Amino acid sequence: MAERPTASHDEITRSRRLTVLSGAAPALWLVFGLKLVAILAYGIMNSTLVLWLSADLGYSDTHAGYLIAAWSSMLSLCTVMVGSFTDAVGLRRALLLGFGICVVARAVMTFAPTGSIALPFGLLPLAFGEALLTPVMVVAVKRYTTPRQRSMAFSIFYVAMNLGFAGAGWVFDAVRGALGEHGAYTVPLLGLSLSTYRTLFLLSTLTTLTGLLVLGLALRGPNRGKGDPPRPTLSDSPSTGTLGALVATVRDVLGETGRIFAGLWRQPAFYRFLAFLTLVVGVRLIFYHMFYTFPKYAIRELGPGAPIGQLFGVLNSTLIILFVPLVGVLTQRASAYRMVTLGSFIAASSVFFIAVPPEIYAPLAQGPLGRLIGHGWLGLEGAVHPLYVGIVLFVFFLSLGEALWSPRLYEYTAAIAPEGQEGSYMALSVLPFFIAKFFVGMLSGFLLATYCPETGPRDCREMWLIIGAMALITPIGLIAFRRFLQTGQADPVK
Repeated sequence: MAERPTASHDEITRSRRLTVLSGAAPALWLVFGLKLVAILAYGIMNSTLVLWLSADLGYSDTHAGYLIAAWSSMLSLCTVMVGSFTDAVGLRRALLLGFGICVVARAVMTFAPTGSIALPFGLLPLAFGEALLTPVMVVAVKRYTTPRQRSMAFSIFYVAMNLGFAGAGWVFDAVRGALGEHGAYTVPLLGLSLSTYRTLFLLSTLTTLTGLLVLGLALRGPNRGKGDPPRPTLSDSPSTGTLGALVATVRDVLGETGRIFAGLWRQPAFYRFLAFLTLVVGVRLIFYHMFYTFPKYAIRELGPGAPIGQLFGVLNSTLIILFVPLVGVLTQRASAYRMVTLGSFIAASSVFFIAVPPEIYAPLAQGPLGRLIGHGWLGLEGAVHPLYVGIVLFVFFLSLGEALWSPRLYEYTAAIAPEGQEGSYMALSVLPFFIAKFFVGMLSGFLLATYCPETGPRDCREMWLIIGAMALITPIGLIAFRRFLQTGQADPVK
């Protein structure tokens, strides 16, 4: 009798990894959904922001860059500040506050007639609202999973994020295609006429409102996980009336926030952690440039109405959705440090695909690949600009590198954080990015004005050479300082 074939140990192990989330808490899947909604709203808004500043509010490339620098730096600074606040007040309250602030701030940006209203009452508070979302959701993923589930959960979390960005890219191109680059839309019932970019802000506002309603109705249960310190609530305050109870609650929460924040800087491992993340800034610069430099670059090089949302948002996110679960399964035993080093090298090197003369892609653009990209996918008419091929190659390898390193960065952060301080660690993990966002904001306007102006001669290749060289700092630094930085790293989950 022939022996019945049996599955190998590796096949069984991979199967278990794929189904490890089958018994996860329902709240985990709700967090994935909230992440998708939050990123969809953020992606629409962030892709539009620099164009809105120039087209609707009249700021030049340089001044729009200064505003982006100030806002994005404020976002990072707020994220650092709210981490310990989150640990003190709990997940659900922090998320409700974050979604609520984002709804109001985006509504102001949509309807405010001038920058004097839209910036201080819309863009500025939006930084605080956004700062309350991502760190809190990362903490929620950790608290709603077991150690065995965590690696795959963070991979799915990253997929949800990229589904949101893919949707945002599609919406961004669809609205611009329907209304024109500088068109107008009349809001039903209200009778208000909104520009193309303000219409995109309106969609971002409505998406955020949906997330707020779902969160308020669906996410119930305790605000803290195992090991959390007790958190003050209104019912814990002395019976001094509503106002007195509120004042006492705020005082206790701020005191608890300060205690948690101060304690972080007495932990030696935290400084090594910040040094590691500082090096990661180099490769993160690419993604900030894709929001604040790439839109104007692509429109100026390819023409108004160029499908830039599909070229980056949709393509990058689709590839990430395909790559990340596969990478998560195949590399679960690899250390986070090794994966970040390899992935950052591939991502940084990808920039050089658009830092070369686009004419070298002409044979590909005129062949089957160009027709597939231009006519089959993007729906272009006539000859396909060679730059489309270069951008697609750039985004493909950027996405492959991102799939290798970015999810493991979330896992690394969550794994080394002491119980009850996950929000603080996740929030302070963006401290190096505070500098990066400020630098990119300032640099993007200067690079565009110098190398890729709206009118006059352009040399955009040199701009991307500079960006690519800066991104290579990450893999080179991680290799050079490996002995110091990898010491004390959390082991991967087996």
